[in-house]
Amino acid sequence: MEFTQHTDFPYDMEEAWNDLLAHSASHVPFLRSEYLAEWWTTRGGGEWPDDAELAIITAHEDGRLIGIAPLFIAEHEEKVQLLLLGSIEISDYLDFICRIEDTERFCRKLLAYIKETFIETGRAMGVDLYNIVEDSPTLQALEDAAKATGVDFEDRKLQHSPYIPLPADWETYLQNLDKKQRHEIRRKMRRAGEGQEALEVYITADAGRLEDDMEDFLELMAQDEVKEDFLSPLMREQMRSIMRCAFAEGCLQLAFLVIGGNKVAAYMSFDFLNRIWVYNSGLDRRYMAYSPGWVLLGHLLQMAIEQGKEEFDFMRGDEAYKYKFGAVDRHIKRATLKF
Repeated sequence: MEFTQHTDFPYDMEEAWNDLLAHSASHVPFLRSEYLAEWWTTRGGGEWPDDAELAIITAHEDGRLIGIAPLFIAEHEEKVQLLLLGSIEISDYLDFICRIEDTERFCRKLLAYIKETFIETGRAMGVDLYNIVEDSPTLQALEDAAKATGVDFEDRKLQHSPYIPLPADWETYLQNLDKKQRHEIRRKMRRAGEGQEALEVYITADAGRLEDDMEDFLELMAQDEVKEDFLSPLMREQMRSIMRCAFAEGCLQLAFLVIGGNKVAAYMSFDFLNRIWVYNSGLDRRYMAYSPGWVLLGHLLQMAIEQGKEEFDFMRGDEAYKYKFGAVDRHIKRATLKF
C-alpha cells in the first residue's frame, strides 16, 4: 500500500475520489470531492484560519485507489492536530473513504504513516476526528489499529442525529405516529391549505432562479437570531457555494412554502442516494400563525414517501420537533488518537 500526501486539493482525482466514495461504508454528500474542495476554499466559511494546511492522504495498491483520509492540519484545543476536512460546524457526517473490506488494513497502515510523517516530525500532536456516524466500521478499525500500535484511542458520542425510516405510503407513516401528533400534522396542513391566501410548495428547479432563491433562503434563515450570528459574510458565501455545487450535481432540494405569493418557510436539503438529508431551514416570523415550518415539513415528508425515498435524515441536532415527526435516534461520534 503506497501513501501519498496532497498539500493542494487534488482536483484531478475527482472522478476516482467519488467512485471510491460510492463504494465506501460512509457514502454521504459531505465527503464528495467537489463539496470538500468548496469547503476548503473558505475553510468552512471562516471556521478555520487561512494558515490551516491541507494534508489529504491517499493510498494506492497495485495502481488501485484503496483509501482516502481527507485531512488538514490546524490548531485545535491548543494543540496542532490532524482533523477531517469539513470539520466541525457545517458538515454533518464525515469519515475516511474506504471500501468496507479494506477498512481494517487501511486504518492500520494509515496510523503508521501518520505517526512517521506527522507525529515524529512534529508537524502534528494528534488526530481529532469529528462527526463520524456511530456504526461506521472506521471506528472499530481505528480502535484495533491503535491498540496494536500503542496509540491511545477514545471515541465518544458527540451529538444526536435522528432520522425517519420511510414507509411505503403517507397514511402508514401517519399511523406510526403518536395519535396527538398525527392529529396536529393533519390539522395544521389542512388549516394552512384552507386559508384565504393561496398555498404552494415550491422547489427550485430553474437555474435562472437559483441565485434569487438562495438569497431568499438565507434571509429566512437570518430571521433566527442564532442563525443570523452564524451567517457571517464568509459563511453566507460558503452556504451559497454548497447550494450551487449541490444544484450542479442534481441533488439540491431547496424548498419553500409560499403563502399569498410570499416565501414564508424554507428547507435546504440534499436529495441523495434515495433519501432526503435535511441541512438547514428558515421561517418568516410574521406567518407563525400558519405553522409554516411544520406545514412545509409535512409536505416534504409526504413528497418523499410518494417518491419512494427510503429515509428522511434530520442529521445533527436533537430538536423536539424531529422526534414528534417520528424520528428515531442515532448519534455521531468524535474519535481522538494520542500518540
